[in-house]
Amino acid sequence: MISISDTAQAHFRKLLEKQPDGTNIRVFVVNPGTQNAECGVSYCPPDAVDPEDQHLPFSGFDCLVDPLSAPFLVDATIDFVTDQMGSQLTLKAPNAKMRKVDDDAPLADRIEYVLMSEVNPMLAGHGGKVTLIDITDDKLAILQFGGGCNGCSQVDYTLKEGIEKQLLEKFPGELNGVKDATEHQRGDHSYY
Repeated sequence: MISISDTAQAHFRKLLEKQPDGTNIRVFVVNPGTQNAECGVSYCPPDAVDPEDQHLPFSGFDCLVDPLSAPFLVDATIDFVTDQMGSQLTLKAPNAKMRKVDDDAPLADRIEYVLMSEVNPMLAGHGGKVTLIDITDDKLAILQFGGGCNGCSQVDYTLKEGIEKQLLEKFPGELNGVKDATEHQRGDHSYY
């Protein structure tokens, strides 16, 4: 479920040496499955362990995960990187905002998952987002752009060269293309 690099494990062991015996770490998601999802790592003393917690054993400590956070931490990674700017602990949880869907889930669910976990994080840098509106009988995904993407001069390029290529690659034979349902209007919200 969660991968912790050797350097991050060493960092946690060093931090835990200064904590009371039996203290482990807890990885969690606040507001899981929403756009406001945030991941965190904290100390987990013995009296904070819940019987329903999952215990993931690592070298010198356990990582505890509560049942609500668990499905949203699938494929999460924790790393500890040192460079000329200093040291940083990073936690990446690609499924925090939307639970990972099974390969045999309906096409609409799988497309929505890709949009939420891969496409929208890139568009968010420009204040934009995209959502799936419908899938037509001729296998076209109808998408709605919002935020900074609405009225953006690059929206056609983003749609055809970015999103469409990505979705066609992930869903060969199931999808023939994408179509923009947005009535783009320029304004202060648009990214130029």
